[in-house]
Amino acid sequence: MNDEKSCCCTTENCGKEELQACCAQKEPWVIGEIMTPAGSVPVISTTLKTQDILGAWKVRWGIGRMNYKVTPGLYAVGAPDARSPVLVSANYKLTFDTLRRELSGLNCWLLILDTKGINVWCAAGKGTFGTDELVERISKTGLARCVEHRTLILPQLGGPGVSAHKVAQRTGFSVIYGPVRASDLKQFIQSGLKATEEMRTVKFTLWDRLVLTPLELVHAAKVSIIVFGVLLLLNLFVSRPFGLMDFLAYSGAVLMGNLLTPMLLPFIPGRAFAWKGWLMGFLWTAGFAWLNGLFAPQSLVLAIGYLLVLPSLSAFWAMNFTGSSTYTSLSGVLKEMKIAIPWITLSSAAGIVLVFISRL
Repeated sequence: MNDEKSCCCTTENCGKEELQACCAQKEPWVIGEIMTPAGSVPVISTTLKTQDILGAWKVRWGIGRMNYKVTPGLYAVGAPDARSPVLVSANYKLTFDTLRRELSGLNCWLLILDTKGINVWCAAGKGTFGTDELVERISKTGLARCVEHRTLILPQLGGPGVSAHKVAQRTGFSVIYGPVRASDLKQFIQSGLKATEEMRTVKFTLWDRLVLTPLELVHAAKVSIIVFGVLLLLNLFVSRPFGLMDFLAYSGAVLMGNLLTPMLLPFIPGRAFAWKGWLMGFLWTAGFAWLNGLFAPQSLVLAIGYLLVLPSLSAFWAMNFTGSSTYTSLSGVLKEMKIAIPWITLSSAAGIVLVFISRL
């Protein structure tokens, strides 16, 4: 049912319900417990503490991302009873914190699925926020003994992973899809589980896009360390060493793909992320080459090399956002990668060769 290694008891000396309560009670966001016919259920706080905010900041920058999760199981918010609504979510702690923060003043149950620390949307695509896990979690937590109704409220973005009719057949619980944003849950519940068109609209605002960039920038920085190391080694064999100008040109291309492209995503012409990233990288590289006089005959080879490799890098980095954007589908992402990756590879290889030739 849970990760037993981090608990104070195991399935050998504790029942399943006791095991979940034991694991959860160690968490600082647990503020009590409530007894149910299925056993003790942890009561969680709806107020985020400093360590929650710090933890969110760290995972945004890729620090401890794969271990930022909570124990799956059943939790209580406020003082729920047998008639209180049941909300289903993922065990990615960033998702968990966002959800509980919006439930202040409500009495409800949270059924947290084991999505391996992945958010609802991505987990639905991977299958971990899915029918089998939901059915299994209902059984393991004894949810049917805790509530007299048979209704589950699932996040709308989890829809692709769950077959509602199969859940009903196997558990007797019907599935209702709630709003896209956790901030609309109170209004959704208070209106009798009725969602407005606004609640159903999936948005991808500037802020939604910006919060994704730190993780990609960290990843790009790690790759860049290797790139700079290779350039330092190449400086031992070339007559014109790679220097500050190359560093600035490369860094600009990285920022075009990882920062400016997602920021300006709705305004850049075209549909493919690779194209949008390539276009921004091309504009950067062309402007950089022109300002530094690289279109002169004696440096034209370097300029062409830059124009081949740097926009391709921007295109590659921009494609990383396809998995987190509402602008794409799985089939669309696969199609774009199939077309873009070969061109990015060929263009980058040709550009690297020309840049290296210009240094000889």
